[in-house]
Order: sequence, then C-alpha cells, then structure tokens
Amino acid sequence: MEVQVSSEISSAESSFPSAPPSLRDGEHYHVFISYSSTDYQWTHALIHQLESCGLQACYHERDFTPGRTVLENMSECINESQKVLLVLSAEFLRSRWCLLEANMSLFRDCLERKPIIPVMLEPDVSVPLHLCHLTYLEASDPAFLKKLLRVLCTPNQQLQGSTVVPFQPPSIYNGKALQPLTAVNEEGLNKWDCGQFSDMEVPDQLRLVIEDINKYREAMRIINNVSSKVWFRPIWARVLIYLIAIFFSLVFLSFLCFVGFCLYYYFIYISVRGWTILVITLCLAWLGLLIQLALWKNDDMKYILRELQKAAGQANVILSEEKVLMGCRSNSKIHLVYVSLEGCKQTFAETFGEDGGAEEMFQRAVLFFSCGYACCLAKRHFPFPQSVSVSHIEGKVCFCQYVSQQLSRGEWN
Repeated sequence: MEVQVSSEISSAESSFPSAPPSLRDGEHYHVFISYSSTDYQWTHALIHQLESCGLQACYHERDFTPGRTVLENMSECINESQKVLLVLSAEFLRSRWCLLEANMSLFRDCLERKPIIPVMLEPDVSVPLHLCHLTYLEASDPAFLKKLLRVLCTPNQQLQGSTVVPFQPPSIYNGKALQPLTAVNEEGLNKWDCGQFSDMEVPDQLRLVIEDINKYREAMRIINNVSSKVWFRPIWARVLIYLIAIFFSLVFLSFLCFVGFCLYYYFIYISVRGWTILVITLCLAWLGLLIQLALWKNDDMKYILRELQKAAGQANVILSEEKVLMGCRSNSKIHLVYVSLEGCKQTFAETFGEDGGAEEMFQRAVLFFSCGYACCLAKRHFPFPQSVSVSHIEGKVCFCQYVSQQLSRGEWN
C-alpha cells in the first residue's frame, strides 16, 4: 500500500494545486489525522508524503501529550489544526470513532469551525451520520492524492459547506447510505418478535440530516405501531391453535379408550398390527401438530416483516420531504439513505400532468416502492441492470427508474 501511495503522490506533485496555507496564531498543524492502529501502514505512508510536500500533519502516536486523556489530546490537536482528516475503515468506526461520539460537544464544535475530510479506506464502510453532509474522498480513486492536496492547500475561508448550519448537503451525496438504526430491544429479540425503535431520543447525528425532528418522531411512531399488531396476532393465534390441539387430542384419546373398552367388553381380539396402526396414527397426529406450529412461526416472521415494510412506506411519505428514506429487511434494523426525490417527482408531473393526479401517483409510488428502493440503495444492489435512461442520481438508479422497473416486473411492493 505504501508503494501505491508513493507512486500516486509522485504523479500528483506535478499538478500540486498551490503552496500550503500559512499557519495563523494558535495553529501548529495544517491537518489533524485520526485513524485506527490497524491502518497504520497506509496512514503513515500518506503522512510521510504529505509532510514531504510541506504540510504539517498531526497524529496521536507522535503529537499527543503523555499523561493527558485521549479526548483532551484530541481537543487540543483539533484546535491547533486547520483541518481534520478521518481515515474511515471498519476498525476505525469500532474504535477511534466512538471517542468523537463520546464527546459530541467537541465534535460539533469541530464541525462548525474546522473542515472535515472523510477518507474512505474501505469501499463498504457506512459513512457515519455525523459526516453525511460532507463530500468524502475514496482512497481507491486514482486521483485521490491530487484531490486531497487541493483541499488541504485551500484556505478554510475559501472552502464551501464546512459548517453545520445552514445544512446544505452536496448533490454528490445524493443516494448515499447512512448509518442504520438498530432496535432498542435487539438483545434477546426473537425472529418472530418485532423490534422497537426510539422515537423520542433522536440520534444526535440524525439531527444534522433532518431539519424537522417532529417528522422523524412521527415516522418512528408509525414503525413502532407494528409491534401492537404483531403482539395481538400471536396471542389469539397461539391460544386458538392450542385449544384446537387440546380438543382434538382429548377426542382422539377418548376414542381410543372407547375402542379399548369395546374390545375388552366383547372379548374381541385385536392383532398387534392393529395396535401398531393406532399408535402410528397418534404419533403422526402429534407430528402434524408440531409441523403446523413450526410453519405458523415461519409465517409469523414473514407477517412481521411485511407489516414493517408497509409501515416504512407510510413513514417515507413523511421523511421524503426531509430527503431521507428508510427500508427494512429484518425485524431489528432499519436502513436509512439520504436521497432527493425532487427530480423524480418532476418526472411524475411530466408523465401524469401537473394536476393533482401526478401528486397522488407519486405519493402512492413512495408508499409502495420506497422501502424496497431504500434497501437497494443501502445495499448498493438492485435486482435488475441499471437503466440506460438518464438517472436523477449520478451513478445510481433513481427512484422513478426503480418504480418503472418494478412495475414492468409486476412487483407492487
């Protein structure tokens, strides 16, 4: 990886955008770099090349003050740096990222005053919601070093979109997956139970995406209402099945006792084969009951997922106004994507006319198709090849293309 970074830097130096910006009072570094120790080799190769270009980098192994807490060191280093670079990997999100989330006041202050540069070291890492409004760089991009040097050598006052308020997500982020929501009762949750999601404690990072928090809470209440339906269904279904099973078992046992009494009373001899047939019949009856119970559980899991998907569609009618869609493929996790449907909505208007019919058709499409569309965007996989028509999302399938494909396939959910 070091050889690759070095070769990329060599080609980037020829088009080096400008000299590093001068450090102002209180600034000791051009960039503070936060990374996981497992990404040491790649990051230190990058640091070496950045410093060879005249940039002053700050990182924990060399520049943290011994004897102070990690958060204190991070706060001081961020304040003394012009920019912050985060090397995002799966291990980073498990270790270093939690330190920033542990002190949201520090991180929010950093977002408001310092440009954040997220670097995707691994392609399948979900960008944390705190960073969802920022344009990230991909380490696999052939022009990665050139783009990074351009950002680092641009004075902060000339950079756009480096503050949280007002929130103006760049169009390049359209269609990007956000950090999924996990059920608060995930631990010990059975497959045939319904997950519960917080509708009051809005995640801090989601506040940067959704301007109207009440819309989020209303959407989550729709999702959580599914648990009441799921709770009612198993109770009466289980009682009914058990009562029917007990009834037929008693009837069958009574019949066997009656047959046995008749045989004994009339001294009728019954062969071993006859008793064997009766015993096998009883065993098959109980086996059939167990199979039915197992199938009932499986059907219950499908029922819960169907209800959650319907609820997600209803919630998306509300959340789509905030450029957020949700989808679910399990009972314990909700996938979130940031996506603007304005272009697709205009296509509906052009197709069905500017009257109320177009708006109704669009709302119905959101209701029936948005859940599956959100899941496909989050998983970066669609069950059909990308359309040759122009998409409203660069490099991805837009919502109206997805709806068109699903209708052509005869899918309605």
